[in-house]
Amino acid sequence: MEHVPVLLAETIAALQLSPDARCIDGTVGGGGHAEALLKATAPNGRLLGLDADPKAIEVARLRLAPFGERAVLVQGSFEQLSSLATLYGFTAVDAIVLDLGVSSLQLADAGRGFSFQAAGPLDMRFDPHNPLTAEEIVNTWKEEELADIIYRYGEEPRARRIARAIVAARPLHTTLALAEVVSRAVGGRSGRIHPATKVFQALRIRVNNELAALEAVLPQAIALLASGGRLAVITFHSLEDRIVKHFMQQEARDCICPPGLPTCGCGHRAVLRIVTSRPIRPSSAEVERNPRSRSAKLRVAEKL
Repeated sequence: MEHVPVLLAETIAALQLSPDARCIDGTVGGGGHAEALLKATAPNGRLLGLDADPKAIEVARLRLAPFGERAVLVQGSFEQLSSLATLYGFTAVDAIVLDLGVSSLQLADAGRGFSFQAAGPLDMRFDPHNPLTAEEIVNTWKEEELADIIYRYGEEPRARRIARAIVAARPLHTTLALAEVVSRAVGGRSGRIHPATKVFQALRIRVNNELAALEAVLPQAIALLASGGRLAVITFHSLEDRIVKHFMQQEARDCICPPGLPTCGCGHRAVLRIVTSRPIRPSSAEVERNPRSRSAKLRVAEKL
């Protein structure tokens, strides 16, 4: 399955790239956004593409081969964005793109365990060197801990009931087995979204420490941008979007002291200008072509 980049035209337009721009794609995936960035910055623009998933780097390397040395691809988490960018000479860059979440390539590979559409192991790791798997969480964590991550990262109100059912059904080793337990626990499917969707989201987020990584990368991204450089972040659920929204709002204000103080004591100065007052959403035509895009939100900010 080819990975279809979400909000591609909108992202490229919002970045306002010059022909010699230097860019970073912190989640290169199948290389869709990276390819568009390289085309938009031809003939001299350069790109650093990062991804925690080594298979994604392999796919992107093939796709971006025509661009030669203009594309530098590195397997690594964007949580280490600052050190990796410095190592490869990408400081004071003009644009940084973060397309969060799981890719079509990862979902299509049953052996990765991201999807319950086919039987696969309970893995869910972006980086195969990560010691924590979904199977370990499902089969060894306490019921209270399971309920907590399902509620916190899946925003699933029936988290306690689901956690109780998972513990009772142990051991569970496949995606289909877990999905069936969750479905039975909540009384089957009642809408267009499978009842296990939020549970799989929660496990994936916890396995890959996604929210902590996002909180870590945003200030690094701003530090790496040149004056006038832009950061574009595409999120797919409210937890991610809330982090990005609050970060951009905070860094676009001079004072972040609690309200009610007579004078400012924080000394904070704005470093961003928010470009998208509201998040950009996919068009109805894009959602029809690519249903996975329906929950996407694009936020863009410019470094002052």
